Order: sequence, then C-alpha cells, then structure tokens
Amino acid sequence: MTGITDFIALDVETANADLASICSIGLAHFKGGELFKTLTILVDPEDEFDPVNIGIHGIRPQDVAGKPTMAKVFPVIGAALQDAAIVHHSPFDRTALWRSAEKYGAGGLPCFWLDNLQVARRTWDRFKDDGGYGLANLAQAFGLSFRHHDAAEDARIAGQLLLKAVTDGGTSLQQWIDELGYASASHGIAPKRIKPYRSPRVAREGDGDGPLLGETVTFTGQLTIAREAAAAQAAIAGADVADSVSKRTTVLVVGDQDLRATKGQEKSTKHRRAEELIAKGCAIKIVGESDFMLMTAS
Repeated sequence: MTGITDFIALDVETANADLASICSIGLAHFKGGELFKTLTILVDPEDEFDPVNIGIHGIRPQDVAGKPTMAKVFPVIGAALQDAAIVHHSPFDRTALWRSAEKYGAGGLPCFWLDNLQVARRTWDRFKDDGGYGLANLAQAFGLSFRHHDAAEDARIAGQLLLKAVTDGGTSLQQWIDELGYASASHGIAPKRIKPYRSPRVAREGDGDGPLLGETVTFTGQLTIAREAAAAQAAIAGADVADSVSKRTTVLVVGDQDLRATKGQEKSTKHRRAEELIAKGCAIKIVGESDFMLMTAS
C-alpha cells in the first residue's frame, strides 16, 4: 500500500438499535492536513425510529421522508470512497455501513478503515481517567467546538482529532492504518483487520490491541453462543466485561431476538437500565449479537 496522507472522516446515525438502520451519513474530506469540505446525507432507513435514538440525534421519520435509501446511496458513496482512507470514531460506524450493505446486497465499500478512537487511546493516556475518549470530551479538552450527533460535525471533529493525534504522537496516518486499519476485501466480504490483533496470554482487561479497547461490555438476552464465550471474545477484542449495566458501561450487547421489544415481550432490566442512562447523557451503545460478532471479528 502506498503512503496515505489524505482521508475522509465518516460518521453515521441510526434510526434504532439495528446498526443497519442508517438515517444519516456525515462525511468530512481532509486534504493536505486541512478540512476541504463536509457533506451530510439524510437516508430513509426503511425502518422504525426508536425514541431513544431520536433523543440522541434529533432526526425524525418526517425528516427522511422521500430521501434516498442506502440502496441508492451506496453506488454514489462507493465511487467516491474507492480505495480511500476512511476515519471513524469507534467501530460502530464501520459495522453499520457493512450491516447496511448486507441489507441491500451492496457488497460494502472498497476502502481502508481506521478507528480514530483507538488512535486516541494510544496517543493520549491522560483521558483514561479524565472523561474518556468520546468525541465530546476530547473536543472540549482540545478547544474544538461542534454540534455533537450531527453526522457531518462528528465526522469533522473525528478528522481534526486524528490530525492532532498524528502531530502529538508522531505516528503518520499510513502507520496507523498499517497497525490498526481494516480493509474491505472482495465483494460481499466484511472488512477485515490488516494486522490481526493478538489474543491475550493471561486474563486481563484487554490485550491492548483489539477493536473494543477501552470499552466496557455487558451482555443481556439470549445469545447464540455461551455467555462465557461471548465474554471471552469481548476481552480478546480489548474490552472489559461487566455483569451489570452502570455508568461505566459503554456497550450493551443484546441477543438478536431480544433486540427490540415486541408485543408480549419486554426489554430486559439491563436493556431498560441502559436506556435510562442514555437519557441521562451516558454514552452507551446498544447493539445486537450479530453486530457485536462483526465488530470483534479477527
């Protein structure tokens, strides 16, 4: 791979806990170390909007009425992102794009992916005990103002934080991609890590090299694999695993069949607790087991 200097930062918002339900995509193009332009694409997810998600990003069904679906968006952004370096802040954006590609048979995006959240954790140790590595905390710490959960704004801040990390840490974008990046393989294959992360040799909070490094994961609902196996997979991917949902929780993994409450089926206590904390401002992502498996795939 030749040296990469320019990149496109990307952020998505979803209508509900299903990561395939993309309702907004934000793109921020950086050239020569400067912001070139930004773009927001509103998308009809062809799915229900969860009030929890509306409360986060403010996008409502009427806002996307008549907008293109991802079936029409993929060919357009696929051409624009061909072989590009895509920077995103957390594995959720990359996974959401792949899940949506699966939904519409689009085959994914032919590009390189770099999770800036992992770059930030490796560049600035001090935030581990000082507010964490979310966009809002990092932006505030470095004096960057933005409208959080506006997809284009989140993408812009992710890109600006990457540029600062490159400057502060002395590691180039190319080096970060070689170390932490994912690459889209052949048509219909999910992005795979360029350099597979190492499994831990002893029990610990994480191996220091996984895609969920720094996350605290809790499981709820009926999973297709044993809970112990799921916990082991999360730990190998770098995450702490907790038995209950608390303010430290950053990811709640829900069994796919329990992902949405239906008639005669209530959300679990953990699921409801997570939504309560989200409403109070806690940065918790609720994902299905299949999405969790994609995020932790080696």
